Amino acid sequence: MILSQSLFKVIIMNLPTDFINRMKAMLSEDYSAFEKAFFQGLPAKGVRVNTEKCKEIPSFLENAEKVPWCNEGYYADTLNITGNHPYHMAGLLYFQEPSAMSVVSALNLQKGDYILDLCGAPGGKSTQAGIALMGSGLLIANEIVPSRAKILAENVTRMGLKNTIVTNESPEHLAERFPEFFDKIIVDAPCSGEGMFRKEPQAVTAWSINHTLSCSVRQQNIVDSALKMLKKGGRLIYSTCTFAPCENEGICHYILENYPYMHLANTGLDMLSHGDEKYVQSPYDMSKTRRIFPHKNKGEGHFLAVFEKEGKEEKHNMEKPKKPSRELLDGIKLYKEFEKASLNITLEGSFALFGENLYIIPEGISLDKIKAELFGFHLGMCKKGRFEPSYALALALKAEDFKNIADFSPQSETLHQYLLGNVIEGEVKGWCGITCDGYPLGFAKGDGIRLKNHYPKHLRLKN
Repeated sequence: MILSQSLFKVIIMNLPTDFINRMKAMLSEDYSAFEKAFFQGLPAKGVRVNTEKCKEIPSFLENAEKVPWCNEGYYADTLNITGNHPYHMAGLLYFQEPSAMSVVSALNLQKGDYILDLCGAPGGKSTQAGIALMGSGLLIANEIVPSRAKILAENVTRMGLKNTIVTNESPEHLAERFPEFFDKIIVDAPCSGEGMFRKEPQAVTAWSINHTLSCSVRQQNIVDSALKMLKKGGRLIYSTCTFAPCENEGICHYILENYPYMHLANTGLDMLSHGDEKYVQSPYDMSKTRRIFPHKNKGEGHFLAVFEKEGKEEKHNMEKPKKPSRELLDGIKLYKEFEKASLNITLEGSFALFGENLYIIPEGISLDKIKAELFGFHLGMCKKGRFEPSYALALALKAEDFKNIADFSPQSETLHQYLLGNVIEGEVKGWCGITCDGYPLGFAKGDGIRLKNHYPKHLRLKN
């Protein structure tokens, strides 16, 4: 929720006394600058470019200010672009709070990494990590709240990620299924949200010292599960959007005190403020942790810390593939017939059938007894002897991968009608990729005169 300037000032002028007193104690002579920052304008907006889809920076970003801690990030305060722009709908862009972009930047992801984003919704950090993998390795993006897991899956799909599973599980259950499995783990922990006071008024009204303390207990439990899943030699990044020391340096103290094989590592983000062990009277040096304060950096309040696990890296514990069922073989045959008729590429991998839905799933991964919103790369549905391609397939392809395309400019009225869900004119027969400036948006099926719309109903424009 973006506030009006007047409501924004009313809320900030009524910050809880306990919060103000704690911030004064933390910041000392810097407090006046911190307080002033809240009145200098509404929070900065950010946008991140999907470099796997967009090899060149869109022209409307050429003069935009870059986010200094994210190579793909830009400040979007002056940009005249919304979530209804075709470029956004094609997955070229992800709107994300600038401070939140720092987390994945600090994790030093490598091609082939197996990554877990344990608290993934709505998907900013998950999609940033997935893009960094460049189609390699594995990303499991998890969200315990079902409605938020659906949003996470939608954003993963929109950004065209093929190597991603979206789960809807508790950290404890995942820890049982994936012991010492991941190279990198992101724990962007649920928190008291102090860093978002300028954007979310409910965070102000819900705040109390006791709330921050209860959040820290929950964060400890999440971290306990996460560390069970981290491989020897692996990295875990812990982050929050709060200033509260008990939720930040306090959790770092908890990790260092209870897990002697974990140690803090450099983030590489020297442009950010250091954390401070004095905030929680810890004997451990917190100078490698990082904080974002709005009076020092252009972004909302954030904290991050990278931990490394001692020990020699071991191979992933991969599961043996199961013998394909008759139904799966039939589904693969239907897909291959569609592929030969409609695409210029050949997709290979570990195929799996969930109901009518055909996927390519990462090899060596079993999803038995795991609740998931997205089981991997969703190819489409096998329906009574025919194959219907998915929106996910279209968004993961390039224009040259389709045998037939209908390309439009962002301003095209025909494209607008397609995004509304309407039938559009077109001479193509069979399946056709709908693209905007060469970037796929979805499928349509033509009879030589008209193109029947297959854009997902829940994503269609309202007018």
